[in-house]
Amino acid sequence: MPDSATPLHLGAVEAALTEVCGAPVAVERWDPIEPWAVARVLVSGVEGSRTVIVKWLRAGTALARAERWRLATELAALRFLRDDLALAIAPRVIAADLPGGFLVLDDLAPRAALDQLICRDGAGAHRERLAAFARALGELGAATAGHGERYRARCDALGVPRSAADQRSRFTTLWTQGHQDATALGVPIAGAAASELTAAFDELCSPGPFLALSNGDAESNNCLVHESGPADARLIDFEAGGYVHVLLDAVCLYVPGPRWISVGDPTGSGGLAEHYRRALAEGVPQAQDDQRYGFGLAAACTAWALLRLQRLADIDARVPGDHSRLQLVETVESAARTADAYRALPALSGWLRSAGEALRRRWPDADVDVSDPVAFPPYTPRVRAV
Repeated sequence: MPDSATPLHLGAVEAALTEVCGAPVAVERWDPIEPWAVARVLVSGVEGSRTVIVKWLRAGTALARAERWRLATELAALRFLRDDLALAIAPRVIAADLPGGFLVLDDLAPRAALDQLICRDGAGAHRERLAAFARALGELGAATAGHGERYRARCDALGVPRSAADQRSRFTTLWTQGHQDATALGVPIAGAAASELTAAFDELCSPGPFLALSNGDAESNNCLVHESGPADARLIDFEAGGYVHVLLDAVCLYVPGPRWISVGDPTGSGGLAEHYRRALAEGVPQAQDDQRYGFGLAAACTAWALLRLQRLADIDARVPGDHSRLQLVETVESAARTADAYRALPALSGWLRSAGEALRRRWPDADVDVSDPVAFPPYTPRVRAV
């Protein structure tokens, strides 16, 4: 039985489940899933015992990801997917108590987080699961494109502030900060590159047919898969969800995310990103247009590279050999390679290559060929030097 350190009042969880089930439900065991505000909970009732997932609001307004709208955003997204679209790509909400600050979700075990499997076994052992992850991202975009008003209605009903989904404000801030960081690096964004950056951010702010639901953190740690058997995938963590340019979700297939130094070469024949693109095209046929797809993708990858460049001062302070340096070099250079592959944003691609060269000069320990799949296999984890 949980002790007094449990962050939620267990009676509230039991009451919420009792109301849904129409019969008494008791919490028998509470197993926190660190470091998140999540627990796997064994409950018992008229149908016997089962486990569920309880996700709660972090206490304290000064804590990261403690905003009250996040829980309501996740609830809106999960009910929208299941109840409005009948899409079983994410957990089902069993019970919700927003005033109490928690959700009760289906337990998707024995699925495990894809990134943990890759770190344990290497990417080569999980190519099918990576492909399932890519397809799941594409299927989410395909199924939700064109349904933004229905999702917005759910958010409004739950009191999710519209500012939480304000993409134009986000990219205006990123545009300004990107110019400042580029100047600090010694490679200002000017001339044709500056014009292309403006066009890229205009694309991301006005996606047109590419507007679809994202969980807001499309990375392999938010994908649950079976370790063996069918390579299906489920997406989790929609607390930063919203309707955005759908190709922002594809960035993780082309450019390293926070955990990885490299992600391989998805632009080649049969790459993971082709699984994503084919699935997306089922609901967004414009994804079949190389020019439109390539421009949006290059814009999204550039935005991610600029977002990661904001860490320049922090990484400068780290000791030589810290993998964060290799990761940032590969982030800007892989964004450039992606733009080149689709013949998009040529001046901005040139600036990204210049930024990579400047980082290599700044950090001689990071002047290595990160794109070499022998030295750095796809999904090589980032390791912090100590």
